[in-house]
Amino acid sequence: MTTTTIGEVAGLWRYPVKSMQGETLASAVLGSDGVAGDRGWALRDEKAGEIRGAKKIPLLMRCSASYSSGPEEGGIGPVRMTLPDGSSLDSGDPDANAVLSRLLGREVTLWPRQPADNAEHYRRGVPDNEDFEEELRQIFARLPGEPLPDLSVFPEELMEYTSPLGTYFDAFPLHLLTTASLAHMADLNPEAAWEPARFRPNLLIRTVAELQGLVEAGWQGARLKIGEVELDSLMPTVRCGMTTRATAGLPDDPSVLRSIVGDAGQDLGSYAGVARAGQIELGDPVELLVD
Repeated sequence: MTTTTIGEVAGLWRYPVKSMQGETLASAVLGSDGVAGDRGWALRDEKAGEIRGAKKIPLLMRCSASYSSGPEEGGIGPVRMTLPDGSSLDSGDPDANAVLSRLLGREVTLWPRQPADNAEHYRRGVPDNEDFEEELRQIFARLPGEPLPDLSVFPEELMEYTSPLGTYFDAFPLHLLTTASLAHMADLNPEAAWEPARFRPNLLIRTVAELQGLVEAGWQGARLKIGEVELDSLMPTVRCGMTTRATAGLPDDPSVLRSIVGDAGQDLGSYAGVARAGQIELGDPVELLVD
């Protein structure tokens, strides 16, 4: 097996509460659940009867969250949330659910990640739209005439549950993104702000100069090595309307998703799993392993 250096780790993030802005890290422990503490909490929409994120509740992307004490792999600690008006709220506050419900205009409850055997906690509720195709168009923010994603590439359990059991991930534990892909999209749509915060990666890889274009698209089935850690690139990251929403000082911009759907085959970035656990740091070289 040979190795090719493709870049270095330029950014590391975890998102303590699903769909809220997250924490910038200098180093991270990666295990079977991705970055330790990532998506440790989520909101349940009590009327819908399911866990929901910013696909249905966009205002979550204008909130941010951080751990009050750093969790270890597999652990979940208390979190502090900062709301759009600058006020703070702790997960342990007795009125946390009431404050979040008033903010979001619906009854919600805040939940730490539950064990995988608590399947009812993760089960999907009743769709907002009885027309399945229209429901998907709403979730993925596709316009009439734009293609819908191929759902067969996702884990089968996501048809019944809002996330893989025991997690609050959309599909897989890690999301990787490269500077090459962001630069490519900026060339195609220079009026948009192609900032990492729009796309919520766990790892941003600053690629070497000779790599250009949508480089992650060529990684599927490949293995990446970062220090002692090895990652399996599993599938392209299908993008949804969250990429268009105001977050982290960025404005609403529907053109971002229109460009991804029209010019990038609906995908930007790569989902990944952890094949070999360990710690990574900013500046670590990223290598592509080739048989």
